[in-house]
Amino acid sequence: MHDLKIIPNPDTTKYAEASVAVFENNGFCPCMLDKTDDTKCPCKEFREQKTEGLCTCGRYMKVGVFDRGEN
Repeated sequence: MHDLKIIPNPDTTKYAEASVAVFENNGFCPCMLDKTDDTKCPCKEFREQKTEGLCTCGRYMKVGVFDRGEN
C-alpha cells in the first residue's frame, strides 16, 4: 500500500514556466477559469487526485510513497 505525496515537477523548465503563469495569475491555477479557494495553486482538483501524475498545468506531480507500516 502507498500514499501519494505532492512534489514540484522534476522537469525544472516546465516547473518554472508553470510557476511564472501561476504568479501572473495571482497564485491561482492558470488552467482554471474561476478564481476561488478551490483553484488556488495547487488546486483542489489536484490535491484530491487519487492517482500519480501531473497536475493540469504541470507545476506539481503526485508520486507514490510506500508505507512501511508501524512496527
